[in-house]
Amino acid sequence: MIPPELAALRSPAAVRSRCHLVLDYVLAGRSAHFTVDEAALGTVADYVAEVTRQAYPTLDIPYHSRWRHFDAGGLQRWPALEQRLPTNDAAERARVMIDLAVVSVLLDAGAGDAWYYHEEASGLTIGRSEGLAVASLRMFEAGGFSSDPKVPLRADAGALMRIDADTLARHFQVSEAKPLVGLEGRVALLNRLGHALATRRDLFGDGVIRPGGLYDALFDKAPLGRLPAPTILEALLDGLSAIWPAGLVVEGVALGDVGRHPGVEVPDLSNHLVPFHKLSQWLTYSLLEPFEAAGFAVTDLDALTALPEYRNGGLLIDLGAIVPCTPLLPEQKQPVGSEMVVEWRALTVALMDRLADPVRERLGLDASQFPLAKMLQGGTWAAGRRIAAERRPPAGPPPIAIDADGTVF
Repeated sequence: MIPPELAALRSPAAVRSRCHLVLDYVLAGRSAHFTVDEAALGTVADYVAEVTRQAYPTLDIPYHSRWRHFDAGGLQRWPALEQRLPTNDAAERARVMIDLAVVSVLLDAGAGDAWYYHEEASGLTIGRSEGLAVASLRMFEAGGFSSDPKVPLRADAGALMRIDADTLARHFQVSEAKPLVGLEGRVALLNRLGHALATRRDLFGDGVIRPGGLYDALFDKAPLGRLPAPTILEALLDGLSAIWPAGLVVEGVALGDVGRHPGVEVPDLSNHLVPFHKLSQWLTYSLLEPFEAAGFAVTDLDALTALPEYRNGGLLIDLGAIVPCTPLLPEQKQPVGSEMVVEWRALTVALMDRLADPVRERLGLDASQFPLAKMLQGGTWAAGRRIAAERRPPAGPPPIAIDADGTVF
């Protein structure tokens, strides 16, 4: 039985509330790492609004999700893959979409500056998140995540448990000249995913055990076809919390993407713990479209938080909202679990909440028209990439160098 105070960390509400506690700690002048210039949020809002209008002149902005990356180079790859499905059943299409989104998101951590993917069909060479997305889609198309050659468009527990580094490297075209950061960590994540699926048949199916089984598990939790976004996240956190190789463990409970920070003081086992669940929230955003395609209305989008990753966080540093107390040294890599990085990530979540209304005002949109899922897409992630390339050309690395293992950032 999981202690209730630890179970409570598996929610977007806990992510938001504890990140705001860290912001309060920094605003009180107690941090050795950062200060916050709240006045600079206006500058950030101007920049994000400008980037959003340039990318989406009509302000018809989609969700921030993995499905945007599958369209890298302006090519819509999913519709072509969808045509290969043996059935028009909406439920099975949703299961396949969930299978693809889960494996692709879990492979989506920083690729490094030297890696890229060459897509033979299009002739395109694609790096970074988009390259990882296309590589994972092509591996999925080739049956690389399925145990049954007759059903290639599937990811199942057996195949995921058996994937090794050589297999992933071959599909992702990894070589000495094109190293992929955290290759072994990504493989370990997929293997752990397979084991986690197999131990949670209640969530992932009692026949073929697959991520897409989540569709059936959540079907009964969507009265009148309305499915709250936090319900998706909480199911993922419940079923997949044990997969993170470097995840924090307290009292024998695998908490996943959770850090420690002195700004959170509570009188129980969760003292100093700050949950982020970045990849799980990124995955939740990426599952909105599979569920909507199956006819669900996904609600409560803004109960989710901004993603505490280096594009959103880098934007806030590069435009002066988060101010380092000492100069940042590019050669000095910070561990993901260090107090400095935990604080940076928490400030990112909290300040993105404060940024949302100013950006909406500049775009003339309200929260229903422009939830966080669209601000991230419009938006802060693209703005973070752009300002990084301007400040640190040509590759545009984050302002803080991260010692990453391929499973968080």
